[in-house]
Amino acid sequence: MKSITLFLLILILSFESFAQEKTRRKWLTYYEQKKSTFESLPNDEDEIIFLGNSITEGCEWNELFDDDRIKNRGISADVAEGIFLRLDEVTESKPLKIFLMIGINDLAFGYSIDEILQFYNKILNKIKEDSPKTKTYIQSVLPINESFGKFSAYDTLSNVIIKLNLKLEKLAQDQSLEFINLHESFLLNNRLNPKYTNDGLHLTGKGYLLWKRLIEQYIAE
Repeated sequence: MKSITLFLLILILSFESFAQEKTRRKWLTYYEQKKSTFESLPNDEDEIIFLGNSITEGCEWNELFDDDRIKNRGISADVAEGIFLRLDEVTESKPLKIFLMIGINDLAFGYSIDEILQFYNKILNKIKEDSPKTKTYIQSVLPINESFGKFSAYDTLSNVIIKLNLKLEKLAQDQSLEFINLHESFLLNNRLNPKYTNDGLHLTGKGYLLWKRLIEQYIAE
């Protein structure tokens, strides 16, 4: 009986490992497609870069702000390490500003807060080294709403997100950078307000309009 149970456990773990690897291969394919596209696009003066994952990718930022300087450099499923590995394309134009939001996928993929912060430090140090005049804004990770039942890997992350954001705020202070706390404005009953999402993780148009209101002063300054 024990041998059968052990066999079933190994079988389940093998299947989960295969499924995760299949998902990872698909993610890497999309990442490389987007990365190569960004590298093929021309550079402009005084670019304002929105840098992040699918939550950033989901908005037409230049149209939302009516500002052609704004470039969207979000890639779905990206993590802090992925941001670091594609920074050359971002800093090549010596952008005026970078609005960075990353970390939610890292938490879902099992990265610790300390590991995420290590990559944040690498990202910030590389921006300073490659483009010292660029002004970088660290935006807090947004809340999630597990009641939608669409992203089970994210369902237990609410408290960890708060801890990560506190660490990011401290990191911004230590590096004399602006920290923009978006998290609190998107909350309702300690969850991502359903007014701004239709899946518990990503934003609808109303969510991006709120985001715009929260950062437009930093775009203008």
